[in-house]
Amino acid sequence: MKRILVAALVIVLASLAAAEPPKSFVLRDAPEPVPVLQFADDAGRPQTLDMFRGKVVLLNLWATWCVPCRKEMPTLDRLQAMLGGADFEVVALSIDRGGPEAVRKFYAETGVQHLAIHVDATSKAGFALATIGLPTTLLINRQGQELGRLVGPAEWDAPDMISFLRSIIEKDRMPPGPPQTRQDQENRL
Repeated sequence: MKRILVAALVIVLASLAAAEPPKSFVLRDAPEPVPVLQFADDAGRPQTLDMFRGKVVLLNLWATWCVPCRKEMPTLDRLQAMLGGADFEVVALSIDRGGPEAVRKFYAETGVQHLAIHVDATSKAGFALATIGLPTTLLINRQGQELGRLVGPAEWDAPDMISFLRSIIEKDRMPPGPPQTRQDQENRL
């Protein structure tokens, strides 16, 4: 039984190590703090990224008038449907000046069903995050630190992207540092 557990651990650890970031995704050498961002939900209630602490967050800055964003949003919606939950959340942050109504209309037109509405009608988030264009997507760990970013559109529901994000979610779930003993490794399974 122990051999099976050890073999399973080796497979899990190998799969976590094997998931490389997809093309154009730039990982930071070390996690960096994310500036405080203020935005609103679909009812206009104030929100911040701190509300998502404890989850790995994929923060996507976008707008309804951004052509690449329009193409990308359904893939983010499918990603949220696949991975969203207690450990992961796609936070699609619109910078539309039309507010939640513009996003609601867009979601209805494009069939987006799994993404919550988040709006920064001031566009201050883009400046605070030093974005150079839309869409821009940040990968944020459970502690609220940026792990990396991708500038431009992506197919967020592509197999390599899902594999990469799952590896980040799993890796971020593990306590820091290597297990000290074989028994520790077996107990983690």
